[in-house]
Amino acid sequence: MVKSKSKRAVFLDRDGVINRDKRYTYQYHRFEFLPNALEGLKAIPNDFVKIIVTNQSGIARGYYTEDDFRELNRWFLELLGQLDISIDEIAYCPHHPDDNCDCRKPKIGLLIKARRKMNIDLTRSFFIGDMLSDMLAGREAGCTTILIRENDSDLADGAEQYADYVVESLLQAAEIIKGTSTLDNGEVK
Repeated sequence: MVKSKSKRAVFLDRDGVINRDKRYTYQYHRFEFLPNALEGLKAIPNDFVKIIVTNQSGIARGYYTEDDFRELNRWFLELLGQLDISIDEIAYCPHHPDDNCDCRKPKIGLLIKARRKMNIDLTRSFFIGDMLSDMLAGREAGCTTILIRENDSDLADGAEQYADYVVESLLQAAEIIKGTSTLDNGEVK
């Protein structure tokens, strides 16, 4: 039996990476794309699996329902499709931070699940986020981590020490990914 070649992925946090983090965003009219986010999504090379990995504790807190979240995802994916941008999956943790689940970042349950489901090589993949929990999850999973810092007011959480790269936009992150091409034998071009 021939083992299929594992894929590379780009895991993306949603709030603060793709859209402005307005706390518990679940309505499309409150969804505001960050500058260069759409261009960044489009610039991620097509040979990468693209997975959004997001904590959504607003569900457990009763601020919105899973159906509300799914409806926003339908709108979001339809809009991206019109722009010829594809997202392979949206993985989310609906739990409260106190639930001690294995899927809430910085834990890596959602990444492990994606690895199994899609045959992803985490060590050849990227994790893009804007918070310490994102960098810790990416680092723990073995991914190359890219931290998006829109401005200097975000510097207090210490995430930089766990980031392989620090950029100002998703477009800059995509440029790093495009420039970091790994050959089959593991050498970097």
